[in-house]
This record gives sequence, structure tokens and C-alpha cells, in this order.
Amino acid sequence: MKVFHVIPLILLFLWGSQDSSFVVQSRLLSISTKPDPKDAAATARWLISFNFWGVLNTISTELGGAPFGNVVSYSDGLPNQGTGIPYFYLTTLDPTARNALKDERASFTVSEYPLGTCGKVDPENPTCSKISLTGKLKLVDEKSKEAEFARNALFSKHSEMMDWPSDHDFQVFKLEIENIFLIDWFGGPKPLTVEEYLHPKTNNHGFIL
Repeated sequence: MKVFHVIPLILLFLWGSQDSSFVVQSRLLSISTKPDPKDAAATARWLISFNFWGVLNTISTELGGAPFGNVVSYSDGLPNQGTGIPYFYLTTLDPTARNALKDERASFTVSEYPLGTCGKVDPENPTCSKISLTGKLKLVDEKSKEAEFARNALFSKHSEMMDWPSDHDFQVFKLEIENIFLIDWFGGPKPLTVEEYLHPKTNNHGFIL
């Protein structure tokens, strides 16, 4: 098992595919504790960075266009240095990847409950945070710097992935976020734009304020 030693930093990462003009931009952040529920951006990034798995929903090509939810592992960066962009290691032997290659529309839902910080309340209780990211599930160019970053991020959280069968042709996918639905307290969903999510305010040490 590989061990990664990381230092919290404020960085702006740019990854680009050599055969396209597409560029990913996101601030790398370290978040030490559960943020104040009044800070939607910090809570959203905390939920995504500290979780290991969630439910990825795609449009089923085999069920007449019905939504298909699948439990998947993911990572948004090296430990304590999340970018907010969820990456997945998927194979077309599974319906999720097949669906995405035909229809990129997808959503990804994560709950605070697995982190053990909700206390005794039910997972549906508004004080137990949950987030749904909606957008497009895209295949990442395996030769790009972004794919290298994503594999390091995924393998740092899920070391077992490195030994998954090579003949299953696992590939890196990412969710290109277009909309964010966040519940972290009473009063309904918190207003949060993709820009605010990807570039939240930070202090001088790289932590979300």
C-alpha cells in the first residue's frame, strides 16, 4: 500500500488534454473539521473531500431511459487536499460507464452519515448534511495529466483499485458539475453556485474559512 505525505496548500491546478482545449480549474484545499452550516461552500467541499463513496446516477440505456443509481467509490484529490471534482474508476462491464458513454447526464449524491458526525439523527434529518452534484459524467483522456492526477487521488483513498483486473479495462471518469443541491440544516437547500463551490474563500493556511 502506498503512503502519501501531503502538505496543505492553496494552489490553482490546471490540467489539460493535449488533444483538446479543455481545462479543469479548481482550488486545492485542506479542511480539518466540519464547517459551520452557514458556510455552504465549505460544507459542500468538506462532504466531498472526506467521503469515500456515494451513489452515482446515470440515464439507463438498458431500462428505457430510467434513472440508474449505483454505489461507487471516488476521490476528489490526495488526502486532505480535495479539489471538489469527483473522479471515478469505472469499467464498461458495469452499466454506469456504459450509460455515461451514450448519455453523459448524471448526478452524484453523498451523505454526511457515513462520516459518523451526524450523531443519533436519521440520515434524512436536515442537520445530517447531504449533497447532490448534477452535470455530465465524462471519460478522462487516459494519457492526460488530469488522468494521472485522478489515478493518484483514487489510489490514495482506494489502494485496492491498483490490483483490479487489467482485462476489465477500468478507466477514469469525472463529473463535470453544472448544479449543486446541498442540505446542511433546516430551511431548505443552500444557494451555492459551481464557481463558489470550486473556489471557496480560504485563509492563509489553505483552510476553508
